[in-house]
Amino acid sequence: MKPKLLYVEDEADLGNVTKQYLEAMNFDVTWCLDGKSAYQEYLRQEAAFSLVVIDIQLPDFNGFDLAQRIVAHDKDAYFLFLTARKEKKDRLLGLDMGAMDYITKPFDIDELVLRIRNIVRRKQVVEEVEPTADIIQIGNISLNKEALSLSVDGRVKTTVTMREAELLEYLYAHRNTIVKREDLLIRFWGENDYFMGRSLDVFISRLRKLLRHSSSGARIENSYGVGFILSVPPSE
Repeated sequence: MKPKLLYVEDEADLGNVTKQYLEAMNFDVTWCLDGKSAYQEYLRQEAAFSLVVIDIQLPDFNGFDLAQRIVAHDKDAYFLFLTARKEKKDRLLGLDMGAMDYITKPFDIDELVLRIRNIVRRKQVVEEVEPTADIIQIGNISLNKEALSLSVDGRVKTTVTMREAELLEYLYAHRNTIVKREDLLIRFWGENDYFMGRSLDVFISRLRKLLRHSSSGARIENSYGVGFILSVPPSE
């Protein structure tokens, strides 16, 4: 079965050419010209879409708003931004929201195809992996992956993003060992570059603040120049 993409682009010429090329590369593409119709299309057949490709500058509401609506409806949605907005703050915002990638125009169409294929492949791997327990216990802190909540001593303390939950789960699975920075970037962002590295640092900083509530003394340490270590006492 062809991977199905929801493509949101208001420039008719670019949208038409890109849609045709993606279809020639064996993707099933639903193309929308504005955020409202794209969101309605997503709600109509959300389970069918492998990835949502979003332009930020849309005629009704911007692509960031569209992504937020989609994630509010389905926290596990996969999306990327394909946009003319090149400002560093926009790129960091997009990645911080959980985007799988942030690609600026003009872009190389063959590179776009490869990036989309890599994301779709990672999504398929995640879906095929046998699910683990929904609750991860770190001292007095419980991470509920399904509800995306983190509680202390049984009380709900805060909500976390899907990316934060995934990072904490991965670090916990490799606790007390060095997890390479480049491995995290490639696993969760698909690429090791400066901007994605900044986004990773933001997430690590948030997780550090959350772990301050852990009575076990669990903490994320830097292995300078290499990566990070989730240090958990032996009793864990």
